[in-house]
Amino acid sequence: MLYTERLTLRPFTPHDAFDVERFAGAREVAAAAWIEAHAPAWNEQSNATFAIVETATGRLAGAISLMIKPEHRRAELGYWIAVHNWNRGYATEASRRLVDFGFEVLGLHRIESRHFLRNPASGRVMQKLGMQPEGIERDWALKWDRFESAAVYAILEPEWRAARHP
Repeated sequence: MLYTERLTLRPFTPHDAFDVERFAGAREVAAAAWIEAHAPAWNEQSNATFAIVETATGRLAGAISLMIKPEHRRAELGYWIAVHNWNRGYATEASRRLVDFGFEVLGLHRIESRHFLRNPASGRVMQKLGMQPEGIERDWALKWDRFESAAVYAILEPEWRAARHP
């Protein structure tokens, strides 16, 4: 479990499936299978996924993960925040804590992230984390029958360390 000022990042439990289904639009069966896949992925060192929970209320606010490539000492940061929790700074707060975890505990050298161009708010989160823009991947994903281009951001461990200890 990881903690921030307002949030707890903890493993998902089967009891979270209903909220995941409501907030992320996944069918409950798919949500349950997604949750069940987390522990094996952690054991394989390929993914670290956490529920983002409001510490004060215990309510699920979203999800965050590092998709890890241990052989390259890098990971991709990804997250979603339930719509009713948008504009509260939860994405930045949770992401900052997970980036710290990635560099301090997992020994990563690089953490990258992407956002669809139509979602500039996620780009602002990445900038607040100290990530640098690296380029645009044109038509990177097909989502809802529409190709989406993605902006790529990344931060390296020495950059992260220099920003923490100027």
